[in-house]
Amino acid sequence: MNLTLKIWRQSGADDKGRLVTYQVSDISPDMSFLEMLDVLNEELNAKGEEPIAFDSDCREGICGMCGLMISGHAHGPERTTTCQLHMRSFKDGETITVEPWRAEAFPVVRDLVVDRGALDRMIQAGGFISANTGSAPDAHATPVPKDNADRAFMAAECIGCGACVAACPNASGMLFLGAKVTHLGELPQGQPERDARVVSMVNQHDHEGFGGCTNIGACSQACPKGIPQDVISQLNLDLRTALRHGR
Repeated sequence: MNLTLKIWRQSGADDKGRLVTYQVSDISPDMSFLEMLDVLNEELNAKGEEPIAFDSDCREGICGMCGLMISGHAHGPERTTTCQLHMRSFKDGETITVEPWRAEAFPVVRDLVVDRGALDRMIQAGGFISANTGSAPDAHATPVPKDNADRAFMAAECIGCGACVAACPNASGMLFLGAKVTHLGELPQGQPERDARVVSMVNQHDHEGFGGCTNIGACSQACPKGIPQDVISQLNLDLRTALRHGR
């Protein structure tokens, strides 16, 4: 495959940034998108040019590090992570535009790398859970209804990639936040601090500069793990309950 790539280059947070056009050839359809970028960087290194900075780690669709906007879509045209997106999803001769996540809360560090520390700070704002110390309890000591356990597990699948923020026209982080709140809210261990947790996390969300949710649904459509939009409804319900309790 021969492709034209328009890639965002930005030397740092204070640089204005620009799209730079590159040509790549003989790309295997079986390559992942990141492997294709590796090939391009090898060519740039051979020419003595600065390689393109982008995030990656596991390259197995687990860690969420590899988020990119690819031709206007978070993670590209398929519902998957960028590292699991293969070049067979594109056509020979196609022009592909590659940009970093676009959100005030995700400042560009360099090229395609953004600082997603805002997501970590939201989790940190949620604080701890109360749990007795000592020896490990028996597996059946705290029964959890299957429906609650399944829903908690579903919400826990969120990998914090930020695709929901990048896809949202408002750059809202509510799907991510809803997943984290729902995860603990469905479990007995999450109940003692439930009210305080949701208020603190929502306040941190707003402090970080994320936009508000207007229920467009682009977040859930872009989520590579398929987190449903109804976790935002759960978040709103928990927040209203906490505010009624005066937390």
